[in-house]
Amino acid sequence: MEICHTAAELSERLAHAKRVAFVPTMGNLHEGHLSLCRIARQHGDAVVTSIFVNRLQFGPNEDFDRYPRTMEADRAGLEREGVDVLFAPREHEMYPVPQLYRVQPPPIGSELEGASRPGFFDGVCTVVLKLFNLVQPDVAVFGKKDRQQLKIVRGMVQQFNLPIQIVPAETVRADDGLALSSRNNYLSAAERAEAPRLHRVLRAVADAIAGGRTDYANLESAARAELSGAGWKVDYIAVRNGLGLRIPHPEGYDHPNLLIVLGAATLGTTRLIDNVDVIRKEGED
Repeated sequence: MEICHTAAELSERLAHAKRVAFVPTMGNLHEGHLSLCRIARQHGDAVVTSIFVNRLQFGPNEDFDRYPRTMEADRAGLEREGVDVLFAPREHEMYPVPQLYRVQPPPIGSELEGASRPGFFDGVCTVVLKLFNLVQPDVAVFGKKDRQQLKIVRGMVQQFNLPIQIVPAETVRADDGLALSSRNNYLSAAERAEAPRLHRVLRAVADAIAGGRTDYANLESAARAELSGAGWKVDYIAVRNGLGLRIPHPEGYDHPNLLIVLGAATLGTTRLIDNVDVIRKEGED
């Protein structure tokens, strides 16, 4: 695996690649990230993974400085997966001058995660567009755990006519259902035992909708109450249409299989997000 720190090194390394598959990350890699690399291998002859902790997507009171930097372990994991190129730019390489031009996402970027973390998706879209311009991938793989991010990045690619196929990847979970995340490392032992409740709560809402319930507001309220009662600080529990993340029709006219339940909540000092698709079994009305 070759490590490139500059755009010039990266361009030279990929000059003769026929089809580039790209996995952007902020490092502190876990099995979820590595699964994206395996998917990328199916779509390109050259697999590139980037590691860059993007200051633009952290709010003033968020964890940029304490975000785990684990480059040696990350490098070893990527080498085991057969990644061809690790692009690990320094901050000056990505932002040689103050980034005065930003990508402004559509209105959905100000909802859900965007409401809880103002400016977050501006930072995400800006750095992803810069990475796309540097890597010039044919394919980019994004995990479904960050479903809103996946939706917004896919829309950006479409609206800017970028010749990139966005491939979604299923969320990788621990045996108890907790979605793998770099922030799980912040959890204490007791918090780690409690953390799977978020997935269970979202799953219960999704199952209730699959069973025919359309009183989405009541289901959201009950889910928030359960988490709050267990000591969580809830940012949102939301039933949305999976296609555009719009609020579903209050009369329940949306097809259940198009719905998704999203949630974000803080346990102790650790903020976790997750989402669950509503799946109605075949043959049910």
